[in-house]
Amino acid sequence: MSYFSDLGLAEPLLRALEAKGYSDPTPIQTQAIPALLQGRDILGIAQTGTGKTAAFSLPSLHRLAANPKARNNAACRMLVLSPTRELAAQIAENMRGYAKYLNLSVQCVFGGVPVGKQARALVPGCDILVATPGRLLDLIDQRALTLRHVEIFVLDEADQMMDLGFIVPLKRVANLLPKDRQSLFFSATMPKAIADLGKQFISNPVRVEVTPQATTAERIEQWVTFINQSEKQALLTLRLKAGLADNSIDRALVFTRTKHGADRVVRHLATAGVNAAAIHGNKSQAQRTAALLGFRKGSIPVLVATDIAARGIDVSGVSHVFNFELPNVPEQYVHRIGRTARAGADGIALSFCAPDEKPYLRDIERLTGVKLDPMPLPENFQQEAARLPLPVRKPAEAEQDARREARDARGRGGPAARGQGGRGAGGGGRNNNQSRGGQGRDGRSRDAQARESYRGERPAAPQRGPVFNPLGNEGRGAVEATRPATARPAGDRPRGERPQGERSGGDRRPQGDRRPRGNGGGRPQQRGPAARAN
Repeated sequence: MSYFSDLGLAEPLLRALEAKGYSDPTPIQTQAIPALLQGRDILGIAQTGTGKTAAFSLPSLHRLAANPKARNNAACRMLVLSPTRELAAQIAENMRGYAKYLNLSVQCVFGGVPVGKQARALVPGCDILVATPGRLLDLIDQRALTLRHVEIFVLDEADQMMDLGFIVPLKRVANLLPKDRQSLFFSATMPKAIADLGKQFISNPVRVEVTPQATTAERIEQWVTFINQSEKQALLTLRLKAGLADNSIDRALVFTRTKHGADRVVRHLATAGVNAAAIHGNKSQAQRTAALLGFRKGSIPVLVATDIAARGIDVSGVSHVFNFELPNVPEQYVHRIGRTARAGADGIALSFCAPDEKPYLRDIERLTGVKLDPMPLPENFQQEAARLPLPVRKPAEAEQDARREARDARGRGGPAARGQGGRGAGGGGRNNNQSRGGQGRDGRSRDAQARESYRGERPAAPQRGPVFNPLGNEGRGAVEATRPATARPAGDRPRGERPQGERSGGDRRPQGDRRPRGNGGGRPQQRGPAARAN
């Protein structure tokens, strides 16, 4: 048996670990920490809940403390990128605890909150910065942050961060980092294609893999109930009411594939007397923080979430995970059920499988190598389900929900919307704001995302010919500035132009009477790359 004191960590770090009650390192920590103390790059793979955050935090804090430097304005020495806001906040909180007895500052930035306050906090500089990609690039664009002084670069949940939805911002961040740096990639799953892509950003890494990829914790009991989609809500309500009544359920996480599906589940549970809250990308950051805080404290025993909460959220006491809908990407199942059975505790994962979800179940069992045990429906299920109250909804609300569900369903297909794709934090395409729809760029609109993703990659606009107003009248405006100066076929004249037989050389406006292109009654002046090309 090894102890943290055997790994060569600084005494202040050992004191902080003792204050947290940690004495024995996990396998990923035992293998990763010595290599990181030597300055090696790391590709670390371990199942969720095994202490990957401490595995990269402790040796990094040791190295920064052993080589103290004055802080540079609007700069950091260590950068940690996280796919979700909640995970970023959790990593920063843990690192502050580990650095309790060190003179190192930790800052955390993510979207959904005013950027100005975060920019002001970075003015004096910091030692460790934990960030989500979108907000990090916002601060860089505003010249509130520079990455020139980064010594250690960490990607947490690297498989998701390296997926196609994050490759554009990640390449941009990598280009801004110094070449001479230490790079650390940690994740529970690492498909070969993503690992090969990661080699572009790390050099000669030490691969630390303490368990087979995509394995689930041994202390989790995994069950599946085969049931029709329309009966899932009743089954979930009955299971939760019974478990909370007899205290067999402490805290329960319920995962849905869509944001509106999560809200609908919460409405049904509230009508049945079950205290629950939803967390997903359509919620404001204040609502997400309040829901997670209530869940941590136990005042909210049930948290209904999309896959935004499947990655890295560490809440002690989660006894049950319910897969209300099976994920269409099997790796997401590993992350979902990893929210329970943490820190040596036991846990139960119960999945509801509709007939059309059986292919998802086969993919999950093939990936994990675990055959889920079937759990039958409760006795007198139909009678008990018929007695459950239903939330009162107006017909317009039901129609609106149907439209939302259809819109969410359209975001499920395609490689960029299959749980690991898109622009953000977790899976499910649009459904979970890990794609173009939401948190992928930390709350910014899809138009803003597209502008940044393709900035500098658009072809130059074609050259335009001279533009003039043939009539000069204020009401009709100038000829569109986007028309090329080429000959037009007969009859294809702009509105307001006289027939060919009525025109004369004197119809053109005098040189001094021309208005600037796009102003003074015409179309608004063009903006963006096309205008600059003109």
